[in-house]
Amino acid sequence: MNYIVTVFVITCVAIAWHRSAARAGSTAWRRRVAAMGWGILALPLAIAGFGLFGTDPWTIAIMALSGIAVILAPAIAADLVPVMLVLLGGYGMVIAAAVFNNRVPPGTGPNVLYGAVLGASYGSWRNMLIVPEAVVFLVFGLWLIPRTIGADIRTVTGLTRRVQRLAQTRSDAVDSAAAELRRVERDLHDGAQARLVALGMSLRAAERMIPTKPDAALALVAEAREMSSRALDDLRDLVRGIYPPVLADRGLGDAVRALVLDTPLPAELDIDLAGRPDPPVESAVYFAVAEVVANAVKHAQAAAIEVRMQHSGGVLRIGVTDDGSGGADPAKGTGLRSVQRRLGAFDGSLVVSSPPGGPTTVTIEVPCALSLLKTSSC
Repeated sequence: MNYIVTVFVITCVAIAWHRSAARAGSTAWRRRVAAMGWGILALPLAIAGFGLFGTDPWTIAIMALSGIAVILAPAIAADLVPVMLVLLGGYGMVIAAAVFNNRVPPGTGPNVLYGAVLGASYGSWRNMLIVPEAVVFLVFGLWLIPRTIGADIRTVTGLTRRVQRLAQTRSDAVDSAAAELRRVERDLHDGAQARLVALGMSLRAAERMIPTKPDAALALVAEAREMSSRALDDLRDLVRGIYPPVLADRGLGDAVRALVLDTPLPAELDIDLAGRPDPPVESAVYFAVAEVVANAVKHAQAAAIEVRMQHSGGVLRIGVTDDGSGGADPAKGTGLRSVQRRLGAFDGSLVVSSPPGGPTTVTIEVPCALSLLKTSSC
């Protein structure tokens, strides 16, 4: 039986070693050992079970399952190792209690593992080694639990939270897109559409008046030309509200610079971007900065504003500070809340620090990569 167990263990280790190359992505032995993980210890622990409990269907099944897990599911094998260690350590404590109470001599019956390790006879001083041996099993098993089972639990918990956040941000993105469509529809209906309808009516009236009242018809045509100019301005404003041309043409840095310098407040800019984010991220960040700057101009009674923008560590960070009266709270308005929801679709965040009396600092962070198509610095 020992020969069969030895051949089985060697075979399992050889197969696990061969399969570890694919998981490690390298032939380096250190990476392959790391890819095998703690689960490889399941095999010697299963052998220890043979020594403790003898050869029976249960120990054979445990050995077979350990080998299968080491080969096919190293993560599951790694989770089993601390459990087996704790069980062996607990059983060692039971053996120690029996020996010290003069009930079971070591090296006989189920105590063959500890008896073989100690090489002790009944009443020998070497019996004292039973306790530290069991303690080593227990401590090692408890040390492994947070690194195997605990790590899996943390991973599952993190993935659960991630799924919940993605579900929330998806809902927020859908709501934000719907709100944006309603805004565009409203602006078209109340602005350019109304002016174009009035323009058509004026032109029809001028057409009827040309034969009889040419001077009045000319006046209507002049009025129609003015209406067409206003309708064109409305359409341009609408386009800027959807995706500003300066943002599309020159990138986020120049677009924010143009936005801030167009405000009536003195502004200090520190913009250093080595490229451009993806267009959806650019748009979300631009309108976030636009909302924050608009709040500083309209509500904060600020005398100056400062904007800092940089990209480091895979995160785009923008800080907007004003010296206004403070007291800004996203929970009290819809503008900053909508910005938070829009940034949330990109795993971004907006944090407001605005004590009463000021200053107000709004920090925007969005994980993203930059393309090297355009460099913007100031």
